[in-house]
Amino acid sequence: EVQLVESGGGLVQTGGSLRLSCAASGFTFRNYDMSWVRQAPGKGLEWVSSINSAGYTTTYVNSVKGRFTISRDNAKNTLYLQMNSLKVEDTAVYSCVTGIGVTGSRGQGTQVTVSS
Repeated sequence: EVQLVESGGGLVQTGGSLRLSCAASGFTFRNYDMSWVRQAPGKGLEWVSSINSAGYTTTYVNSVKGRFTISRDNAKNTLYLQMNSLKVEDTAVYSCVTGIGVTGSRGQGTQVTVSS
């Protein structure tokens, strides 16, 4: 059974930083591309970033380019999202997802709140 457990969210001021983690189990993590998605209050699910299985190809939604960095440690079965220069509009529940996009198996998420 696929299990994805996110952590690292919290309350931060505009311009601050957070590092999210996603601990994966129940599948062969190193064989899967992975993504981060987010859902802001009252809005739909938004794809944020993806990384290929080996960790050398990354993509980002335009709104986070230059501020967020996705990475992974296949030895630790863990996916990361380093978020810098946070903005109020980054406030959302962030979840990791198997595969590219929003349709894979998804964890319960971690809340990120950015205050002005």
